[in-house]
Amino acid sequence: MFNISEVDKGNSDLNWLVSELDAFLSELYPAESNHLIDLSAVSDEQLRCVIVRDGGDTPAGCGALLFHEDGSAEIKRVYIRPEYRGRKLGEKIISAIEGIASANNSRLLQLETGIHQQPAIALYRRCGYNMCDAFSPYKADPLSVFMCKELL
Repeated sequence: MFNISEVDKGNSDLNWLVSELDAFLSELYPAESNHLIDLSAVSDEQLRCVIVRDGGDTPAGCGALLFHEDGSAEIKRVYIRPEYRGRKLGEKIISAIEGIASANNSRLLQLETGIHQQPAIALYRRCGYNMCDAFSPYKADPLSVFMCKELL
């Protein structure tokens, strides 16, 4: 049994998951193609974070939503710990993030991920995201994939 909840960006479990994600990404991509966001540098009004936990309250994964001034929002920091993959937790995180976006009247969700993260790309496709051009503040990068989805 897994549960998902919103957490503050300073949550220690969230920061632990993000540090694991950073280490994973630093092995896959050079620094100039690693578009990591420091959650502590973003205002509370711009950011919402979620954690999924197993029945024993152990953090299994996370995700974040960064609101942009133009009304769009960007999916950031989606990560599932390796031992929890294959259990549809990514879909739970994306669904929770989409719910937060809808509740805040954001109708366009965008994301950037890397070409070496094929399971993540497959997750986003299953959730209805389509390839798109690079969006601000990004520039086209041969190691990046950009995707978007309009919420109804």
